[in-house]
Amino acid sequence: MSRQMTGAKMIVQALKDQGVDTVFGYPGGAVLPIYDEIFLQNDIRHYLVRHEQGAVHAAEGYARSTGKPGVVLVTSGPGATNAVTGLTDALLDSIPLVVLTGQVPTFMIGNDAFQEADTVGITRPCTKHNWLVRDTANLSGTIHEAFHVAMSGRPGPVLVDIPKDVQFASAPYTAPEDMPVSHYSPKTVGDAERVEQLVDLIERAERPVFYTGGGVINSGRAACDSLRELVDGTGFPITSTLLGLGAYPANGKRWLGMLGMHGLYEANLAMHGCDLMIAVGARFDDRITGRVQDFSPKSAKVHIDIDPSSINKVIHVDVPIIGDVGTVLDQALALWKSRGSKTQSDAVTRWWHQIGDWRKVDCLAYTDNPKTIRPQHAISRLEALTRDHPDRYITTEVGQHQMWAAQYLGFNEPHRLMTSGGLGTMGYGFPASIGVQVAHPDALVINVAGDASWLMNMQELGTAAQYRLPVKQFILNNERLGMVRQWQELLHGERYSHSWSESQPDFAKLAEAFGAHGIYCDDPADLDDAIMEMINCDGPVLFECVVEKHENCFPMIPSGEPHNKMLLGENASTADAIGTSGAVLV
Repeated sequence: MSRQMTGAKMIVQALKDQGVDTVFGYPGGAVLPIYDEIFLQNDIRHYLVRHEQGAVHAAEGYARSTGKPGVVLVTSGPGATNAVTGLTDALLDSIPLVVLTGQVPTFMIGNDAFQEADTVGITRPCTKHNWLVRDTANLSGTIHEAFHVAMSGRPGPVLVDIPKDVQFASAPYTAPEDMPVSHYSPKTVGDAERVEQLVDLIERAERPVFYTGGGVINSGRAACDSLRELVDGTGFPITSTLLGLGAYPANGKRWLGMLGMHGLYEANLAMHGCDLMIAVGARFDDRITGRVQDFSPKSAKVHIDIDPSSINKVIHVDVPIIGDVGTVLDQALALWKSRGSKTQSDAVTRWWHQIGDWRKVDCLAYTDNPKTIRPQHAISRLEALTRDHPDRYITTEVGQHQMWAAQYLGFNEPHRLMTSGGLGTMGYGFPASIGVQVAHPDALVINVAGDASWLMNMQELGTAAQYRLPVKQFILNNERLGMVRQWQELLHGERYSHSWSESQPDFAKLAEAFGAHGIYCDDPADLDDAIMEMINCDGPVLFECVVEKHENCFPMIPSGEPHNKMLLGENASTADAIGTSGAVLV
């Protein structure tokens, strides 16, 4: 028999039935009945953030690092509108979230009531789907459907808006097992004929490359294993987007490094010169493609993705395959093996020799400065001192430090890098690191940050301190909006319009004010000891690493240029690389 309960109790019961153990939120008048039910139980842990944007980013970190949906609870009006940035971030990066928002009572909707906003209208463009529940009888079923939509197909954020009177009223509760079959059922198995075309191309390719994205990681660990088996079996090189790092190990024999605007020289030239490009779980973001008409101009193109809207949206492909990337990779592997596991091995070997020549450029080379910490050196030392840690997770803010983290940190497993890709949200990394630490309490969680980006959600230091979460904030302080300043130098005649800060806090004292541990380092000779102090501290740490103020992040593909035109730094091993600002290579 159906159990009768209030809407507020229904919400908590539905979360339990969906396996939820963690909620990030901030209370307000329109959700007090739900908070009362949270108080009366002990199965779901609630983490009080300091801002609703922080709640959503924390839930993103939780979701990205576990593969489970992140859950957020916020109040009506400004509570919901403050969540919009996080929702948009999750939508662009395909992160499964279930956001529950309070709403004014149904009879007050449309009357400009206190803390009323058209939450469904506002969030429609930045969610995968959303609902306004006007009847308590529909509430539990809607929440179960929300979890199904968030996790099925291409993952994404969903939102359920719940008026206060719906929370107070009573109705029968619907358990997940009593739900009707959802009408939302994305295609997961790839078309057999298209898979055969892919295998034909694999057997004939002479200059192939795998181009992988976050969709591989979203598909699950089995998909990453299938990708690794296919890459190592064929011997083909593989590159990845920022969000795809870790699907194939950075220490793997076929790894080229990240591609795109700040990708590696060899990865970008391989993409430009290949004759077969196999895109797996990637969406051809503009930071990857550069000039669209010149993207991988002489290749046959295959695109595997579960989202039909991503196929032929940016780049026209020759073999589109709609389906779950893990399932499609398994199909391709089985067929390729059954046909003898054939490749053009001699030609592929010559292709690797060409890639080896490109690698000699050593595009990430830099020279240490004995007096000033260069940011590349800071990240390299962080990598050296933490890469053997048994359970390391990295989050980042957005900017130059984000790209240096992608270039110099190695990710050998999926779900180990949490960063804002599509939206490029400054302020993402700190609350995301809190979500990761909540999900993995014994892990080493480090947020690689820039000073400007970290300050955008600095209030979450209160959250870290309250729950004694040992998150490490590794701040590269150049007193600049680093990426903005770099673009102003290279593209706007060195007119540095509002890209520096004339007033900054003492980060170490700021940490102490919140009850955390502060570390300051501006001497390369002290860097290793300071990093070890950060690692060994058993509470939250705020590490201010003062770095060279005008360092540029290279390689860099200038906006609107193809992959074979890159700016390289002064230490790249090529006669064409000149000056501190690099040179265009053709």
